[in-house]
Amino acid sequence: MHIMRLQCKVALISGGASGMGRATADTFAREGATVVVADINDSDGASAVKEIHAAGGQAHYVHLDVTDENAWTAAIDEVLDLFGRLDVLVNNAGISGTFDPDLTSTGFFDQLMLVNAKSVFLGIKHGAAAMIRSGGGSIVNLSSISATIGQPGVHMGYGASKAAVKSMTTTASVHHAEHGIRVNAVAPGMLPPMRTSRGSADPVWRAKQIDGVPMKRSGEVQEVADVVLFLASDESSYVTGIEILVDGGLTSV
Repeated sequence: MHIMRLQCKVALISGGASGMGRATADTFAREGATVVVADINDSDGASAVKEIHAAGGQAHYVHLDVTDENAWTAAIDEVLDLFGRLDVLVNNAGISGTFDPDLTSTGFFDQLMLVNAKSVFLGIKHGAAAMIRSGGGSIVNLSSISATIGQPGVHMGYGASKAAVKSMTTTASVHHAEHGIRVNAVAPGMLPPMRTSRGSADPVWRAKQIDGVPMKRSGEVQEVADVVLFLASDESSYVTGIEILVDGGLTSV
C-alpha cells in the first residue's frame, strides 16, 4: 500500500499554476497534501485546481502577486481561515534571467531582484509566522545553478537574485530552527524553458549548455518536484539550511 508522504499537510506553492510549480502541486496532491496553488495567472491556476480535483486530490487557488506584501498577508490569511494551518511553503515563483535581451538593463536588474529575491523574503516572513502558529513546517525555496556559476546570455541580476535566495535560506534556517521550521533550497540546472525565457529558449543556446552537462541531457520538471517533495516531507526531518543541486552534474565540472 502506498503511504502518502504529505498526508494531512497543507502546502502553498507560489507560481504553482505552471512549470515546476505545477509539477510540484500535482506531486504534492498525489502524496496527500491539500495544495494551495498561488499564482497571478488566474486562468491557469483554476485549471490546475480543476485537474487536481479530477485526479482525486485536494486543491484550492489563491491569487498571489509575490512582490506585494499585502497580497502575501491576504493569501496566507485565506489559507489559515480555510484550513487552519500551513505546513509547507514552496517559494517557486520567479522570472527568467533571459527575459530581457539587454544584459545591462538596470530596470531588468531591479525586476529580477524584486520577483526572484524579495518575493522569497516575503514568503519566508509570512509563511514562517503562520507555521509557528501551526507548530512547525517546511519551507523550500527555488534557487538556481546561476547562484553558483556564470552562464553566457544570462543577466547578472538573475544570478544575484538566486544567490540571495541561497543566502536567505541558510539564514532563515538558523532563525527558525527553534520553531520547528526547516528551510531548504533546490537549485535546478538546465530544464525546459520557463514561460518568461527568451534567450535560454533558443535551441542553439540550449544545445551548447546541455553539451556541458555530464549527463548530456536537460532535466525534467518532475525531477525537481521529487526533490522538493523530499524536503517538504518528514523524511527530511533533520535536514535544514541546505541547497540541493538538481543539475545533472553541471556544477561539478
